Amino acid sequence: MTHPLRDDAMFLLGDLVGFPTVTSESNLDLIEYVFDVLEPHATEIRLTHSPTEPKANLLATIGPATDGGVILSAHSDVVPADEIDWTGAPFVAMRREQRIYGRGTADMKGFLACALATAPRFAGLALNKPVQIAVTFDEEVGCRGAPLLIDDLRTHGPKPAAAIVGEPTELGIVTAHKGCYEYTTTITGIEGHGSQPDQGVNAVQFGARYIAKLMELADVLKARAPENSAYDPPHTTISTGWIQGGSARNVVAGECVVEWEMRPVSRSDASWVLESLREYEMALGEQMAPECAIVTVSEGEVDGLEDDPGSAAIAMMQELLDTDEVSTVPFGTEAGLYQQAGIAAVVCGPGSIDVAHQPDEYVSLDQLEACLEMLEGLGEKLSRN
Repeated sequence: MTHPLRDDAMFLLGDLVGFPTVTSESNLDLIEYVFDVLEPHATEIRLTHSPTEPKANLLATIGPATDGGVILSAHSDVVPADEIDWTGAPFVAMRREQRIYGRGTADMKGFLACALATAPRFAGLALNKPVQIAVTFDEEVGCRGAPLLIDDLRTHGPKPAAAIVGEPTELGIVTAHKGCYEYTTTITGIEGHGSQPDQGVNAVQFGARYIAKLMELADVLKARAPENSAYDPPHTTISTGWIQGGSARNVVAGECVVEWEMRPVSRSDASWVLESLREYEMALGEQMAPECAIVTVSEGEVDGLEDDPGSAAIAMMQELLDTDEVSTVPFGTEAGLYQQAGIAAVVCGPGSIDVAHQPDEYVSLDQLEACLEMLEGLGEKLSRN
C-alpha cells in the first residue's frame, strides 16, 4: 500500500534536487525554499550564516520550545556532477520505475524531503517534545556549517535529547563511524631555472617527500588497528586526494599544494599522526632555505561517532524500526558533532551510500516510504512521552 505522504515527498525531492547546491556554490535559494515550506508549521525558524560565503544553516522547531526533543539533521550541499557521465540531467529529478534519480537524492535530500513532507503531520499532533529540522551547509568539505548551528542551539535552545542524521544507510541504524580530518599542506620553495636546480628549492620534490611520509604513517596505522575493530578497513586511514605545483618542466617549482585526509578510528590515532607530521615538517624545513615554509591548514576536523550502548537515540531508533540490529560505517557524518555537544546521535536515512557521489545517484520509492513511516512513528512517540 502506497504511503499517503509519498507523493508529497516525491514532489519536494524534485524541487530540492533542482537546486544545484554543489559545495562551491551558495545554498541560500534552497534555504529560502525550505523556510517557506516549514514556516506554516514551525513555532520558530532560525538561520545561522557563514561568515565568509553566501551560505546558511536552518533550524526549525515544530511543537513546544522545550528541551528533550529530536532533531532531524540533513546537509544541503552535494558533490559535483559531470553531466557527461549521467544518463539524464543530474539536477532534474527523474522517476524511472521505482527509483528517483538525481544528484543528492540519496545523499541526502531524500531524507530532507521526507522530513519536510511529514512537517504538517508533526504540527497537527499534540507534541510533548519538539521535532527540530536542521539543514546545514558545507558538510562535504569538512562539516563547516554544523558547528555554527550547534553553537546556536547551545545558546538559544531548545536542546534536543537525540539527533537522527539522515545519511543514506538504507534505514539501517548506524551507531558508530570514523572521524574525518581534512588538511591542505602548502610547501613554499624558491623558483628558479631548471638548468640550475641547486639555485632554487623545488617545492614539488619536497611535496613528494611529504606524501611519502603520509604513506609511511598510513602503513604504520595498519598495525595500530584495534583488536576486533568493527570497521572496514579496521584501521585509521590516510589518503592523498590532490596535488598541484610548479609551472613548467624547465622551472624549479616554487610552490606545491597537497590536499589529504585522515579517517581516524580513535582520537589517539589522530593525535599521533598530527604530532608525527609536526616533527617531520620541522625536520624537512631545516633542509630548506629560511624563506621557505611548510604550512598545514585544517579544513575540518570532525571526530567520529562513538558507540554508546546506553544511548537514548539508539533505543529510540530500535523501537521505531522494530529491530535490534545496529552497524558501523567507515564514512564520516555530522553525528559526531552532535554527540560532542551532549546530544545522543545515530545515523539513519533512506538510500544507499553505494550510489552517493556516483553518476545516476538514486533513491528508491520503497526507501522513501519506509523513512516516512519511521518519521510518523517518531511523531506519535513524541506525542506520548
